[in-house]
Amino acid sequence: MMDPTAPGPLAATAALMADPARARMLAALMGGEAMTAGELARIAGVVPATASGHLARLAEGGLILVHAQGRHRYHRLASEEVAAAIETLGGLSARIAPQRPWKHGETARQARLCWNHLAGRLGVAVHQRLTGTGWLTPVSGGWTASAEGRTRLAATGVDLDQAMTAKRFACDCMDWSERRPHLAGGLGREIANAWLARGWLRRLPGNGDSDVLARRRIAVTPEGARSLRESLGLDAA
Repeated sequence: MMDPTAPGPLAATAALMADPARARMLAALMGGEAMTAGELARIAGVVPATASGHLARLAEGGLILVHAQGRHRYHRLASEEVAAAIETLGGLSARIAPQRPWKHGETARQARLCWNHLAGRLGVAVHQRLTGTGWLTPVSGGWTASAEGRTRLAATGVDLDQAMTAKRFACDCMDWSERRPHLAGGLGREIANAWLARGWLRRLPGNGDSDVLARRRIAVTPEGARSLRESLGLDAA
């Protein structure tokens, strides 16, 4: 088996992410939604033919998956590992260039999606609350839920059985803006799904195709803030 950390494969994957247009496409797909080539072309600022070439390379390199439906082809990130790598690179760039101010607005910093789980200050706060109370306890490679943790999470609508079907039940993902971990894995996915479905969180409208975070911003609703405070003791306001 080829070593993915060897110079050849590592350089090839890094090169795929390094192109500015492809980087913008990958960043846009971090919102968790599948997108068409036309949507990604507008976000990347390239013509459709150029976008198709970039997307073909990303698919060949294993960074995205393509799903054909009728006349359209939808693109999404290939895996949680790809999403984690993109988020980690974002955090690394922020650490090595600290003089650059956060330019994406406080809304994106407060709460956003990192592919299929919560990120930003909200995601970090959820991680801290669940681990700090012992509702999540450490295991090799991540976290498991205690009996009380399962009860608390199930009360908020989280499908724990579905979370268990993921490759990893719960694990850390280093947050790009906060430089502290938020929760990924099946549990992170199901928390986001449940709270969006209940109307505790809502997606915010984008502000133009040039904004790579447009599909990632979310907000806590008044009902969500009250419910999270009552059920988890989490101040999400």
